[in-house]
Amino acid sequence: MSNSQEHSKTVVETPRTQTIDMKLEIVVIPVSDVDRAKGFYSDLGWRLDADFAADEGFRVIQFTPPGSGCSVIFGQNVTAAAPGSARGLYLIVSDINAARRELLGHGVEVSEVFHDASGVYAGTDEPYLFGRLRIPGPDPEHRSYRSFASFSDPDGNGWLLQEITARLPGRVNADDTTFTSSTELAAALRRAATAHGEHEKLTGEYDEGWPDWYAEYIVSEQAGKQLPS
Repeated sequence: MSNSQEHSKTVVETPRTQTIDMKLEIVVIPVSDVDRAKGFYSDLGWRLDADFAADEGFRVIQFTPPGSGCSVIFGQNVTAAAPGSARGLYLIVSDINAARRELLGHGVEVSEVFHDASGVYAGTDEPYLFGRLRIPGPDPEHRSYRSFASFSDPDGNGWLLQEITARLPGRVNADDTTFTSSTELAAALRRAATAHGEHEKLTGEYDEGWPDWYAEYIVSEQAGKQLPS
């Protein structure tokens, strides 16, 4: 699960040691009607990777969200968990409003964008993380990790869209800068353009080296490093 507690004063970083890669690739979700669930996730536009059945009453279906390295599986005799009991399944997006519009376009009922109540953990509304209160609208300061929207599949398995535009330090390899789609790259370029506009206001002159400035900004933002000013 992604770190949504950016406001915490203490950031714990895992020591980097040489070890064997362990890639999280599968999350199991419990459903009551396999074909209904297959139709729902297919309508989301997710990639169908597998639909295997056996004579013993076993069936497993695998879907992968666009740009994700992790897939979900569900089916018949796949898990003993109660249908709809999977909650807090995070889908990370770079533009919460664009992601919500896309889901609505697929006919999915999605909540309005919301943010948390500054660390209040005793809400009476539907919880999204440890019972936090939902406040309507995106994070007022448009901070990374702070804006959400939610939806559920037909069984009630709960999904969260979380907007992340810049990772906390230590969350990604500082030597790698990757984008999973042209939409994600375009969003990074727009943020760099806005920040560069402020940079030129400070210097009071046109910056001929703007491509280098953009590149430094985008790489630093994704790696959680200090941004150029």
